[in-house]
Amino acid sequence: MTMHRTGEPAAPPADDIRAPTLIGSVQRALRLLEAVGSHIHGATAKQLARSAGLPLGTTYHLLRTLTHEGYLRRDDGRFYFGASVDGICRADTRQSECTDLRGRLARLRDELGAAVYHAVYEDGEVRMVEVFSGPAQPAVEEWADFRSTAHAHAVGLCLLSQLGTEERLDHLSRHRPAALTPSTVGDRRAVLRRLDAVRPTVPVLERQEYALGAVCAAVPITVGSVVATVAISLPVEQGDRLGPAAVRLRRLVGAMFPAFVG
Repeated sequence: MTMHRTGEPAAPPADDIRAPTLIGSVQRALRLLEAVGSHIHGATAKQLARSAGLPLGTTYHLLRTLTHEGYLRRDDGRFYFGASVDGICRADTRQSECTDLRGRLARLRDELGAAVYHAVYEDGEVRMVEVFSGPAQPAVEEWADFRSTAHAHAVGLCLLSQLGTEERLDHLSRHRPAALTPSTVGDRRAVLRRLDAVRPTVPVLERQEYALGAVCAAVPITVGSVVATVAISLPVEQGDRLGPAAVRLRRLVGAMFPAFVG
């Protein structure tokens, strides 16, 4: 008698286990794309049929479909990869670059001995992309929504400083400044003056304005149309490290600028 644990479904009978469904037309189309890739100077339908091991009639049908969808293009009777394949290649490159960027930011955490934050300003809101922390580099707890408290933390101040006046006013009208700690600048006009004083080459520093017990620094990512920042945080007990760490952050992130454009 077959036994199974309570709460677990019984295994299906052996004769009821089926192989996964494979779609033959998709397999043939992929073989045809592989065949196109093996011909650097393009190939005719007959050449592709031979390379892919497909009947000529099937090859013609697939070529018409793949050309219509932009995966292939035809030029002087020969077939080449089309724009849709180029798009897939670019997406793969972007994914690889994103993975590389995450690795760099993780190394930045270890090198600076501080939690690292990557954030962007998109569609009128602050968006935290990723946080890199560890047992020795604890991250600041998001006790108040980062999106609505940009006036109080280095990440938000750095992002808002990269916006034009109208965009800043719009943001602060939707997310009104408020005092989160005794150190927070909660007056709207004072926040605007502070943003006007920010210089692109100088890190934005913040000491216990968002969260008690934490000090932060942020540097802007000023490449193309990107509005982004990389920031660090330290426990307030290590506050004397913030200035020197911010200077190093600025220098190290500067060498990474191209990786943030995607």
